[in-house]
Amino acid sequence: MTARVTFRVDATSGKARLGVIDTPRGAIRTPAFMPVGTAATVKAMLPESVAATGADILLGNTYHLMLRPTAERIARLGGLHRFMNWDKPILTDSGGFQVMSLAELRKLTEDGVEFRSHIDGSKHMLSPERSMEIQKLLGSDIVMCFDECPALPADRARIAESMQLSMRWAARSKEAFGDRPGHALFGIQQGGLERDLRAQSAEALRDIGFDGYAVGGLAVGEGQEAMFGVLDYAPDMLPADKPRYLMGVGKPDDIVGAVARGIDMMDCVLPSRSGRTGQAWTRMGQINIKNARHADDPRPLDEDCTCPACRGYSRAYLHHVFRAGEMISGMLLTWHNLHYYQELMDGMRAAIAEDRFAAFEADFHARRAQGDIAPIG
Repeated sequence: MTARVTFRVDATSGKARLGVIDTPRGAIRTPAFMPVGTAATVKAMLPESVAATGADILLGNTYHLMLRPTAERIARLGGLHRFMNWDKPILTDSGGFQVMSLAELRKLTEDGVEFRSHIDGSKHMLSPERSMEIQKLLGSDIVMCFDECPALPADRARIAESMQLSMRWAARSKEAFGDRPGHALFGIQQGGLERDLRAQSAEALRDIGFDGYAVGGLAVGEGQEAMFGVLDYAPDMLPADKPRYLMGVGKPDDIVGAVARGIDMMDCVLPSRSGRTGQAWTRMGQINIKNARHADDPRPLDEDCTCPACRGYSRAYLHHVFRAGEMISGMLLTWHNLHYYQELMDGMRAAIAEDRFAAFEADFHARRAQGDIAPIG
């Protein structure tokens, strides 16, 4: 691969942006939602099925893959794309968030984080340099710099200290990443809910220079109102000619609100996790297929949805297989949820192209307020 990863904005509607990230492995239409394949699989889905929902890119995770099966093994087997049978772009999270939230016996220093695996207790060290090495072994198309992400709420001094450490690690990540045509490195803005710290972080990242910029440190317990409060200004602090990625978000209304505030990329485990726990996301809101009211309902989850779950199966059937503990329940509901998320992205892209995003957003909220009130046929 010799071509560069590039980004262009083709249209705007308010702050919402329509664009394309071009990579040697294919184009990523933005706004984009990335299904999460943490351990080299989107749970309950075949890679071909994920592609059929309209996904242009998947997310994998440095922390999980370095522990099992190891990045070195994946590299020997031809890289992450071949390993998981996915030929489109892959973004890998740096592992910083998972080290802080999952690993045991952590020791944070300027060098990085020493920790014990949550799987077997084995001892590891993750630093900016090691994170870049692992993501290179995986062959990620978009690499995230290594950062620290404290949970919220946290006091200002803790947020400031963490942000400054993350900026020093960002510079080390950039140096360790080097010049890799065909691959991109994204920096991660930190600063919690503090506007001035966000500004300092954005300035540091701009000075270092990245191929894209993430808004990090949100969706970690602060609530939607506080998150939107930060998104009202944080994306505007980042370069307008680069993609802006909101990490770990989220519910459909989070996604629409983020796009309205200038975000181009998002990821979340929610659609697949919800599918495995009997939750379906639809244009009318969320459906809990476990509820007894669905036991005799012949309707699909969504009359207008074209996914396999809605084309071929009733709510009554989905209720039955979930209650029976059959694997097909998680498979069908996950497929539906991922299809709905990609359909939502399609709708937003079309609305931005036609400069009617505000109307789209109003209609989105109106449908959800109305809810799933259609009578059973």
